[in-house]
Amino acid sequence: MIYKRRSIRKYRRDKIPRNDILELIEAAKAAPSAKNRQPWKFIVFSGAEKEALLAIMEKGIDREVEIPMLPGSASGIEDAKNTLRIMREAPVTICVVDPDGYSPFEELNPDQRFTEINSTLSIGAAVENLILKATELGYGTLWIGNTCFAYQELLEELNVDGQLVCAIAVGIPAELPEARSRKPLDEIAEFRGD
Repeated sequence: MIYKRRSIRKYRRDKIPRNDILELIEAAKAAPSAKNRQPWKFIVFSGAEKEALLAIMEKGIDREVEIPMLPGSASGIEDAKNTLRIMREAPVTICVVDPDGYSPFEELNPDQRFTEINSTLSIGAAVENLILKATELGYGTLWIGNTCFAYQELLEELNVDGQLVCAIAVGIPAELPEARSRKPLDEIAEFRGD
């Protein structure tokens, strides 16, 4: 499944059975995690609840244009708007939260920073498991970081403590994109020793 997985940006509108979503989350929770803390919560949105969440995200993106919390990332606003369009096409959006995480807008001491790094690595493994399971079941996914442009608004709407790490769009693909290029091995791998 690793080599078949693609980032999908066009979806059919078909609903996804809840049992399939539960399979995705079961795969996610099987991921390794630092100190077995399992620092994740998956909040699944579909139907009117998903539309309401995405309306909040749109308001946050619009606010970011007027009152930026990420002024150095303004060039990403148009991409965030396109991501929102894609999320509206997909029948399901899964928000991934670290319940013990910190806001990206607060200062951290070194202990907190290392805990956050380990939690983020753990959540990354869980999300990878989820999207690979989705591929195995015939679904497409898009791993979304553009939630950052509406971070405060989305966290308030989720009504949970912790850190919103990402979202995942899930649905039946309406496209079959080719694999994107990858860096050559000699650029990314270095061997030391025997």
